[in-house]
Amino acid sequence: MVKRIAALVFIFACTSVAWFILGATIFARSDGQGQVLHGAVASIWGAPQEQKPPTAAYEVTTQQPVTNTMPDGRIVAGMQPVRSTVALPLEATDARVDLGLEHRQKGLLWYSTYKVGFDGSYKFRNSDHESRDVTFTLRFPAAKAIYDDFTMTLDDKPLFFREQGDSVGATATIAGGKVAILAIHYKSQGLDSWRYNFGDDISKVRDFRLRVHTNFHDVDFAENTLSPTDKRQTQTGWELTWAYHSLLSGFQIGIPMPEKLQPGPLAGQISLFAPVSLFFFFFVMFIITTLRGIELHPMNYFFLAAAFFAFHLLLAYLVDHIALSLAFVICAAVSVLLVISYLRLVVGPRFAFMEAAVAQFIYLVMFSYAFFFKGFTGLSITIGSILTLFVIMQMTGRVRWPEKFA
Repeated sequence: MVKRIAALVFIFACTSVAWFILGATIFARSDGQGQVLHGAVASIWGAPQEQKPPTAAYEVTTQQPVTNTMPDGRIVAGMQPVRSTVALPLEATDARVDLGLEHRQKGLLWYSTYKVGFDGSYKFRNSDHESRDVTFTLRFPAAKAIYDDFTMTLDDKPLFFREQGDSVGATATIAGGKVAILAIHYKSQGLDSWRYNFGDDISKVRDFRLRVHTNFHDVDFAENTLSPTDKRQTQTGWELTWAYHSLLSGFQIGIPMPEKLQPGPLAGQISLFAPVSLFFFFFVMFIITTLRGIELHPMNYFFLAAAFFAFHLLLAYLVDHIALSLAFVICAAVSVLLVISYLRLVVGPRFAFMEAAVAQFIYLVMFSYAFFFKGFTGLSITIGSILTLFVIMQMTGRVRWPEKFA
């Protein structure tokens, strides 16, 4: 009996090493692909977007006194023209953003890509008493992105805009003391997150209103960002509102896109956890066979361990090509079929289809499936472990272990 237990421990240790190597390989593949493919997805679909409010300014020329020293030492006073830029204050903002999440898979990873529709209305006041030729400038939220149906209007009149690298500009005349409304509209695509930046450092915002509609319910907010002042759940997602009358803040508005369950990291976590599943399976099989007087040779345990390992090995390379849930079902069916068909020949159909199949379903399939429930994996496995301990203790409470081990 001691040699038999020692052989099981050796088989368990060797299989655990193989699982650790497989898990490390999966994580290495995921990390290596992630660094390369993230840039590829950004170049094809678009980069993370950060929208800033437009600016409005005009140039004025003033005469400033200067003194010049002549060659004969005389000091001559004169006037010199100096050009300066005067910024128009942003008095109100009313913007609406529609975020449509569309996950895309590359290799072992899913990427949170989205479509965005932006409509913004900005009020600028020419506080000067004279008419001024004001230049409006809008910086694009991302350099690597496309902008479809882009329009700029001033008081509902289209503006002729010109591209200036990563921004666009347009010039229009605003009468003295008049308030002008600049409207901006575009459709674009982004990746990972969408942000609204009030400005560098601490910024003052007046009469600000931003409404964001999402097509997803799993909404979260990035660290060091402002939470919405009002939120309302809809059938397709959320209606989020940020409204401020007078705000002084260094924080931004940030909405990270929800991540989909990642096939690569999930397969790696399941592989690294596999020794726990195999330990419970070996333990239950050892107890049942000992109580019922069934003789299982260590070589039989070796093939059972190999059938367990086949589940994780197949899962690691199948999630590259098909959906994660379908790959999980196929791998579980293959592993269970290997165990049942083998033990049917070694022990018999009843033991294979009843005790062995149930034990493998619980400790391989269900324990691995617990990783699909983020945040509840540890609790689910703990409950399963405690229930297993209770059942085994009830089954073996009256067993004379010295006689069994004799």
